[in-house]
Amino acid sequence: MPRVHAFTDDALRDLDAVGLVAALHAGEVSAPEVVDAAIARTEAVDPELGAVAWRAWERARAEARDLRGGFFAGVPTFVKDNVDVAGMPTLQGTDAYVGGPVARDGDFARMYLATGLVALGKTRLSEYGFNAAVEHPRLGPVRNPWDPARTAGASSAGSAALVAAGAVPIAHANDGGGSIRIPAAVNGLVGLKPTRGRLAQDAMLRGQPVRIVSDGVVTRSVRDTAALLREAEKVYRPLRLPPVGDITRPGRQRLRVAVHTEGAGRSADAATAEATWRTATLLEELGHHVEEVPAPVPDSFPDDFLLYWATLAGVLVAGGRRNHGRTFDRSRLDPLTTGLARHAARSAHRIPGAIARLRRSTALAERFHERWDVSLTPTLGSATPPIGHLSPEPGYEQVMERLMDWVVFTPWQNATGAPAVSLPLAMTPDGLPLGMMLAAAPGREALLLELSYELEQAHPFPTLA
Repeated sequence: MPRVHAFTDDALRDLDAVGLVAALHAGEVSAPEVVDAAIARTEAVDPELGAVAWRAWERARAEARDLRGGFFAGVPTFVKDNVDVAGMPTLQGTDAYVGGPVARDGDFARMYLATGLVALGKTRLSEYGFNAAVEHPRLGPVRNPWDPARTAGASSAGSAALVAAGAVPIAHANDGGGSIRIPAAVNGLVGLKPTRGRLAQDAMLRGQPVRIVSDGVVTRSVRDTAALLREAEKVYRPLRLPPVGDITRPGRQRLRVAVHTEGAGRSADAATAEATWRTATLLEELGHHVEEVPAPVPDSFPDDFLLYWATLAGVLVAGGRRNHGRTFDRSRLDPLTTGLARHAARSAHRIPGAIARLRRSTALAERFHERWDVSLTPTLGSATPPIGHLSPEPGYEQVMERLMDWVVFTPWQNATGAPAVSLPLAMTPDGLPLGMMLAAAPGREALLLELSYELEQAHPFPTLA
């Protein structure tokens, strides 16, 4: 299969973000050289991948000449196009409205860029982040650099595709149903969804009745993800959560690991389940206690989460003109968004009960993790599908059924608020990444990072370099 990447012997080389920081500090490369290399790499791969939503090349070059400081000073990145960055529009992956540049950074961008990262622009997502693939009727799909005939996942597809292809070492992603972990899984990356409230978040996302969205990053190494959480904590510190701190190596504690390859009424396919058990065997070989247990997910959860997801879509559709002005045209929304809104309208009487049950899921997760330190599941129910499989164009019913089969494991942590990480620990027979997901109790990112370091050392992650 053809692969798309930009790794070459330029200022970026094949360095991760922490490695690039070391090279910058040693004077081996300069920030302007690094930013120019990232721009050139992006221009080389994006015609094939379709990952970039907004380019801010000259702004990035200017910042590289006058760095703001911070650990990551001079390291290039992208920001997903559903958070506000001053001077750039926030278009949410939709053609339904025309948006101009915003006046100021949102809360997330303010924290993220305070670490020194240099934003080259914004990356594409599925419309409002609702789909697990980006397949836009006008702009086309975001393609997977491992196989451009396959989806790069979603909703943070653009960020993941660019990191996997080597355009930048780290990029922003956020996750309301798996949108950090899903694109990480299919692009061979590390994708950690932090605990609810761990990182600063824009007002639009933190004002939801059930705060299902968490912001984070996709990276090619565990240490990059750990470093981002450490540096963000210096800027934004949620006092109700234990600090993550500086996690740089595997932990010594041997853990109790619960394994399941079935969710509420759905399960991974045979090949994916087999790959999960290979990871379980690796954990056993490393000295951890591994046991197959039922998922702690109520039978009502899939329907409740879908209805809540649909409710968010309904609010966006109903408030489109108020939020975006006269340019908003609901006829330009894709069929998944409008189908979700219709589902919410038909089931409005059930919404309060669904929200109440989703809010109770945090307590269920906490009780589960009193016995089990970590759970292991596949990130997704099957291997990466081809472009077109999750297209919204055939209609709501078809794409929703396919989505629920594929995205069977990730939404639970969005409801509970617990952290979870997808690691590229398996490959399909045809050479595509297959993510494995580890989850822990709320606030225990440090535990997940220590275990992730251990697995990365025992089973080095594949890259396109």
